[in-house]
Amino acid sequence: MAPAQAFDVLIIGSGAAGLSLALELPPQLQVAVIAKSRLQEGCTLYAQGGISSVTHPEDSFAAHIEDTLDAGAGLNNPDAVRYAIESAPAAINQLVDLGVPFTRHTEADQTQEYHLTREGGHSIRRVLHSADATGKAIEDTLASRARQRSNISLFEQHIAVDLITGTRTGLDINRCLGAYVLDRNQKHVEVFPARFVVLATGGASKVYLYTSNPDTSSGDGIAMAWRAGCRVANMEFNQFHPTCLYHPKAKSFLVSEAVRGEGGRLLLPDGEPFMRRFDPRGDLAPRDIVARAIDHEMKRLGLEYVLLDISHRPAPFIREHFPTIHARCRELGYDMTMEPIPVVPAAHYTCGGVMTDLRARTDIPGLYAIGEVACTGMHGANRMASNSLLECVVFAHAASQDIIAQLDAVPAPPPLAAWDESRVRDSDEEVVVSHNWDELRRCMWNYVGIVRTSKRLQRAARRVQLLLQEIQEYYSNFTISGDLLELRNLAQVAELIIRSAQQRKESRGLHYTLDYPEADTSKPPVDTVLVPDTLQEAAAVRQQSGQ
Repeated sequence: MAPAQAFDVLIIGSGAAGLSLALELPPQLQVAVIAKSRLQEGCTLYAQGGISSVTHPEDSFAAHIEDTLDAGAGLNNPDAVRYAIESAPAAINQLVDLGVPFTRHTEADQTQEYHLTREGGHSIRRVLHSADATGKAIEDTLASRARQRSNISLFEQHIAVDLITGTRTGLDINRCLGAYVLDRNQKHVEVFPARFVVLATGGASKVYLYTSNPDTSSGDGIAMAWRAGCRVANMEFNQFHPTCLYHPKAKSFLVSEAVRGEGGRLLLPDGEPFMRRFDPRGDLAPRDIVARAIDHEMKRLGLEYVLLDISHRPAPFIREHFPTIHARCRELGYDMTMEPIPVVPAAHYTCGGVMTDLRARTDIPGLYAIGEVACTGMHGANRMASNSLLECVVFAHAASQDIIAQLDAVPAPPPLAAWDESRVRDSDEEVVVSHNWDELRRCMWNYVGIVRTSKRLQRAARRVQLLLQEIQEYYSNFTISGDLLELRNLAQVAELIIRSAQQRKESRGLHYTLDYPEADTSKPPVDTVLVPDTLQEAAAVRQQSGQ
């Protein structure tokens, strides 16, 4: 269905961030939500562990902040961390009011209503969850509520092509005015005008060959914002989840960190625990340390996987706390109540992204970014477990408040030009897309993965530049498709990741290079900020004019 009129707010993305925002906006606003697949398909759906918040009387904001800053390896924005963590209890209450079924205590516990688990980096149990499918519980609840709201128009099977800004369309309006969006079913590009545009597109982990993410995680929002003129930051910090199930048919099935939080141990094939050799916190060390340790042991011993064992816990406990994981393992021939299961690291989370302030605003007026697509500074060089769903909800609230405050000052966008397809033709060489997709992801896995070197990054940079040229030529001459758009975006994000990694001459958090194996302590750590040419040109013009 094509939009009949301009919307007040266009939200690109339908995960926890996008749908939370849609439900927070006043009912008199006309809101469009773009979902590139079905509404509920995205990273939120597959998030198992939970959402972190201070709810236990023995916990404190100070402790949650300290844990987050420690995991972030000195690169967190303390203001963003404090805002998110202090906003967390209200965010949890909001989700409960919407109907999210968090797991409650089965025992009589007068101090805590909800069952809390503990994950890597947390000094105390503070992770609320819905069994081992928290993301699904949140996503299903938000989607159900959104479908009930008459002011929210949901566009499934739609993928954004590019943002529309006043400066890029020749209009004397310095703000985002909407987006071009491909209807994947009709194979037609529509114009979606809007007073405010919000990127909630998630991360870019599909840039790697092995990932825990669904196919939707192709970096669309980061690439679109970069092309439109927004700065991006800290793209070198790509989190690899330590434990994805190793099986040909598993297709990136995540084994929640909560399994280790409840006593699971990482073992070598001979049964030897190994994490204490790498960190005194052992199996509960932050994800970057655990993923690197597993990668080290796999390369040292020539292993295809390591083992994760929680079979020493009672079988009823395992089935109750991890029903989804237990069932999937049984389908694939493993019984986690009786034996260890094979696991490997996989790309999981993009800690960098589009730079925003604490109101979720980007460099372009009228354009916001929330959730994994954004770089708020909350995660620093390494995201702590279960802080991601929290970031989605609290910064969705921040964006809603800023949009509401500006409603009276922002008019409807002017008429926008239609998408021009007059100079392109249908392609008879779709193999180019699939080949480049595979080559790009293998290149990133081999050269820009868990452990890096300057030489590997140079090799990756050369290959990705060639791919970018091929993809741009193809994009310019042929009718676009969803696969082509995702490939174009992934290649752009890959270039940003490589460039950022080359600029950081140290190892910090998720960025580990053998050429600079230690953190640079000679000066305070700084973010890696990339500035697009369009923004640099605008700054030069302002400087010349004396503004």
